[in-house]
Amino acid sequence: MHLTEEQLLIYQNQGFILLPEYFSRAEVEIMKAELSALSIETSPKKILEKDGKTVRSLHGSHTKNDVFRCLARHPFIVDPAMQIARSKVYIYQFKINIKAAFSGDIWKWHQDYIYWRKEDGMPRPQVVNAMCLLDDMNEFNGPLFIIPGSHKEEMIDVTIHHPQVGTTSSNNSSNSNGWISSFSANLKYTLSQELVTDLVSKYGITFIKAAAGSILFFDSNIVHASSNNISPFGRSTVIITYNSIENIPLPVQNPRPDFLVSQDYRPVTPLAPDELSQFPGVKICTSNP
Repeated sequence: MHLTEEQLLIYQNQGFILLPEYFSRAEVEIMKAELSALSIETSPKKILEKDGKTVRSLHGSHTKNDVFRCLARHPFIVDPAMQIARSKVYIYQFKINIKAAFSGDIWKWHQDYIYWRKEDGMPRPQVVNAMCLLDDMNEFNGPLFIIPGSHKEEMIDVTIHHPQVGTTSSNNSSNSNGWISSFSANLKYTLSQELVTDLVSKYGITFIKAAAGSILFFDSNIVHASSNNISPFGRSTVIITYNSIENIPLPVQNPRPDFLVSQDYRPVTPLAPDELSQFPGVKICTSNP
């Protein structure tokens, strides 16, 4: 699957492109079944909401879980990622964000690249996010809000916010590490209300409404956020970040854990298109990255 010239132009102009119902409901159900199992594990890779019990995000699942390993190498995602990055890519980051019904918390207005630049030493925004919807996303369940075209502002250098540190699901000393603030409700690099107001006045604002199985490709400098979920409809998304093999991060003093920022720079080799749909239950995905 490749993006057309028209689709690439849309991505370049507005900073994102939505491809509805990219994966079948059967494939989505396979992934959701895996998500249920991962959510009950105790691991530093699991971030909780402020209540200390609701799962907010899971990280690095593609390294251990066969279904998500195959999703991260699916040609329907990898091929467009290579087109956008204009080179071969590797899996830089893999996370599952969860907006639990009634208790999923806010993600404040931010850009992604500033984290990767300042925390990980990424030289350029030659990188792309691919978001796979595991549930329908609508106006009720804390959808993703986007300021279209805001990526043209490039990285907006904002003052570091020093939030109260969140928690992981393993109560150990790693909970005090600064990387957790990149995924808590009180994000480390957020845009002020005044700046967001100016950007919306300039570019407008929209939100993503799409069915489960849809894919959203979006730029690392697009300004985005999501509100809390007070509806009875939970929603989960897999976000795979593909970085160009020409854009390897430079060494930093305090590198974040490998399950957040991969140091495996081998380019991804796409699998067969039907690889994911062949999972009857448990299946080993043995293809090399």
